[in-house]
Order: sequence, then C-alpha cells, then structure tokens
Amino acid sequence: MNHPASGDPAARTCRLCGCVISGLQFSGAPDGYCCEGCFLAERKQRSLAAALDEAQFALAEALAEALDAREGETGLHSKRVACHTLVLAKHFTDDPQRLHQVYWGALLHDIGKIGIPDSVLLKHGSLNDAEWTIMRGHPQIGHHILANAPFLAEAAEIVLSHEERFDGTGYPRGLAGSAIPLWARLFAVIDTLDAITSDRPYRRGASFKVARTELLRVSGTQLDPIAIEVFVAEEATLREMVETKCNAAAVESTPAAAWRTSPPATGQ
Repeated sequence: MNHPASGDPAARTCRLCGCVISGLQFSGAPDGYCCEGCFLAERKQRSLAAALDEAQFALAEALAEALDAREGETGLHSKRVACHTLVLAKHFTDDPQRLHQVYWGALLHDIGKIGIPDSVLLKHGSLNDAEWTIMRGHPQIGHHILANAPFLAEAAEIVLSHEERFDGTGYPRGLAGSAIPLWARLFAVIDTLDAITSDRPYRRGASFKVARTELLRVSGTQLDPIAIEVFVAEEATLREMVETKCNAAAVESTPAAAWRTSPPATGQ
C-alpha cells in the first residue's frame, strides 16, 4: 500500500474509477494509483480468469477424451493434434488467447461426432451414401455445440472448417483457398500427418518420412501450400513428436499408396 503524493491532485484520483482517493491507497502500477475497491476487484477478476482458464482446458480435454474413447482411440489423438497444430500456429501469432482458441479448436475438431449414431460412427466397413451424408454433418454439429460457449467462438470456426480441402472439394461448405480459416488449414496438415503415422485396424502406421512425402504430394490440392511450407520449417520438431508417439515403431517400408488406397485416413 502507498500514500498518494501530498499536494498532487492527479495522484489522489483512482486511475480506474476516477474517484477521489483518501487515506492509504493501493498503487500496484506505475501509471497511477487506484482505490482499494478497484484494486481488490481487479485482483479478483485476474484470479477468476486464471481459474477459468484451467477449468476451460479441463472441460475441453475431458470432452475430447470422451470422444476418443467412444471411437476406440487411445485418448491421446485429440491432444496430440492440438499440440502439433500449435507448433505451426506459432508462426503466425504469439497472442496467448488466439493460441488458446487454436488449441481448443484442434482438440475438439471432431466433437460433432457426439451427434452421429453409433451405427454410423462405429460401423465396420464402408459407409453407404446415406451414412456418409450423416457423417458429413459432424462439423456443423460440432460448430453448433461450441458456438454456444462464448470462450470457444473462434475454436468453433476451426471445428466447422476442419474437413474443408484447399481445392474446394471438402465439406460442409466447399470452401477453397484462403476462404478456409487459417487455423483450419494448419490443422488439416497435422490431422493428415497424424492419420498417416497412426496405426489403423487395416494397416500399420507409416513413418514420418512416408507421411512427409504424401503431404508434399497433396500440397495445393488437399492442403494449403503455405501450411506445408510451415510444416517443412518445423519438420525437426514434428518428426521428434511423431517418433515419440510411435515409439520408433513406424513402418519405414510402408509405401504412401498403402494408406491412400485404404479407407480414408484423415478423420472423415
């Protein structure tokens, strides 16, 4: 606590509410005094915001783990693609709040599958046309879920756009190029990387080397060339992260064609 400078009228005015200060005052900042009421309110808000961040992360990660479990994933898929997407996103922003949105959007990219019936989501074998129509509704379902939470507004746009393709052949809106949100374009690279390097019931996960070749091949069609450039710039970091996931068990000899000719590996 500090006494305002005697005889200085400006020092006797709260910088937050403008009230005239008397007695002992809290300063806490070089740009002027604030009254005790504003000081305590500011600290309360700061503490609640910090606690809310933790609660938000816990809620988002719990939802992602629940969905991963429903689909038979290990529970780490969603966290993995979220962390990997941040590696690319940091090339474009260092704003913590924006990075939070990127993390949540990537983490909850498939949250809309909560609204997909088990008969479709967990079906063994290929989906028929009617079932694909149902499945392709999951980005919009996910967007609707997240858009109702104000702190997930930007993340909701990633969820809505995560199945779009750079050449406009994706869904649900058929967006192309820069019309697709940047964060969704970055996520698409990471989601494809994770799909290729992860084990599936019908094949072993391929190596980072095989995945890299395939990502470069679809640059400009499925994936944004700018996002691919950032991927290449972060290759060492992402390779280490992928190899940690695979525990060096990825199959170097698996050709890229092996996963391309199998059922879709990009989470569709």
